[in-house]
Amino acid sequence: MIWERLAPVGLAELSTTASLLTRMDRKYTLPRSAVPDLAAHLPAGTRVLDIDGHHTFNYRSVYFDTPARDSYLLAARGRPHRFKVRIRQYCDSGESHLEVKIRHGGATVKHRQPHPVGLLTLDRRHLDFIAACLAEGGVAGVRPECLKPVLTTTYTRTTLLGPEGNVRLTLDQDLTWSSHGHTLRLPELAIAETKSHRHTTSLDGVLWRSGHRPRRLSKFATGMAALHPELPSNRWHNTLHNHF
Repeated sequence: MIWERLAPVGLAELSTTASLLTRMDRKYTLPRSAVPDLAAHLPAGTRVLDIDGHHTFNYRSVYFDTPARDSYLLAARGRPHRFKVRIRQYCDSGESHLEVKIRHGGATVKHRQPHPVGLLTLDRRHLDFIAACLAEGGVAGVRPECLKPVLTTTYTRTTLLGPEGNVRLTLDQDLTWSSHGHTLRLPELAIAETKSHRHTTSLDGVLWRSGHRPRRLSKFATGMAALHPELPSNRWHNTLHNHF
């Protein structure tokens, strides 16, 4: 396996040293065939998340939006204060979290709390949590009680810890999106995302030297745009045209 040459890092250490709930994100698209070359050129000291000898894990995310598509349209229009609400399920461990991501000032702040596995509804406690996150992030005019599931994504993820110690790279493959009975599968695509407190990292440098550049990309927004062509999508036109 291509990750076995890397030293392992456990989940507890990764969560302690690089939780990165407030961070700068940079996303890259690359052919799945390019992943082995990326793995071969990682900087010395890069480690891979290892849980019981496994390096790749299954994820499922269910995204919520209002009937007016507030979450999607705030992103599509490039508004400085925007948000995502999702239930993320860690399929291998059986854990599930409600997550609210707020984007402002060029940084992403993620709030999360445990959520009952398999439950895709939001009760009063969840709605109050979402409302508090939106208020703290300066997102106004959104009623959490109107949020309903609109998109489901599934993928496998490998997580790397950069030699700087507080830098992550996630690599998502086996990507599938589904919404209102429509499904999109992109088995030949991989999405890499670096997460740090810096603008650039050693892991970004590897991607740049391999010819990959950051892209405007959101699994939620591009998935919605690809499956709902009636939505405005100019912001992601190049990514949709070239990869979706």
